[in-house]
Amino acid sequence: MSSSLIIGQYIPTDSVIHRLDPRSKIAIIFFYVVIVFFANSVMSYGVLALFAVGSALLSRVPFRYIMKGLKPVWFLIVFTFLLHLIVTREGDVMFSILGWDVYREGLVQGGAISLRFFLLILVTSLLTLTTTPIEITDAIEELLGPLKKVKFPVHELALMMSISLRFIPTLMQETEKISKAQASRGVDFRTGALKDRVKAIVPLLVPLFVSAFKRAEELAMAMEARGYQGGEGRTKLRELRISKLDISLYVLFGLLVIALFMTRS
Repeated sequence: MSSSLIIGQYIPTDSVIHRLDPRSKIAIIFFYVVIVFFANSVMSYGVLALFAVGSALLSRVPFRYIMKGLKPVWFLIVFTFLLHLIVTREGDVMFSILGWDVYREGLVQGGAISLRFFLLILVTSLLTLTTTPIEITDAIEELLGPLKKVKFPVHELALMMSISLRFIPTLMQETEKISKAQASRGVDFRTGALKDRVKAIVPLLVPLFVSAFKRAEELAMAMEARGYQGGEGRTKLRELRISKLDISLYVLFGLLVIALFMTRS
């Protein structure tokens, strides 16, 4: 399980994407998520896919590793596609499966929404794969800096988000370890009635929550022992700076937006 989830994992490589300012990556990903919903043609989706796949290749993270890490969401992508094939009953009938007619609009809508979902997951996963938790914390704190004027705890929010991302792989590893231990004792999570399977999950959840609270307590004690008192007066080892590489990214993304709207139907 731990090997099939990439959210929260950081892969250190010397790539163009790794060298980008984390603020630039967060901003570009945010706007990418927005413009994905404006695509409505094969060409516009092709432009978005080219940007996402190109970014993944430039990150130097093995593409096979990324695809393997997206395994947990493949079920949702396929389910979304099949749901549209079944529910949508508009347009011409393309073919039949086991006596069930599949319509053109169902194919188009199912393919578009499934591809959109895949691109969103791929691009957002690149953030944690190419950015350390500390960089994410500093970037979020910088981007939300104006909220400090209204006494909003920006640093604390950024820290919580960073810690949450950091501990996702740890909790997944813990879940895998506990599930294997329970399975060795005869607990079956995969077969039986739904009621029995829900009951079987309880021996998994209880030690998982206990472990999570224990890790949280250990982290709090470690931070307190190091004199952590929040973001006030805190200095940074690495100052964030916008470089020519980041400016090039903004220009490229601007061209992407133009190409997207030019290829819309």
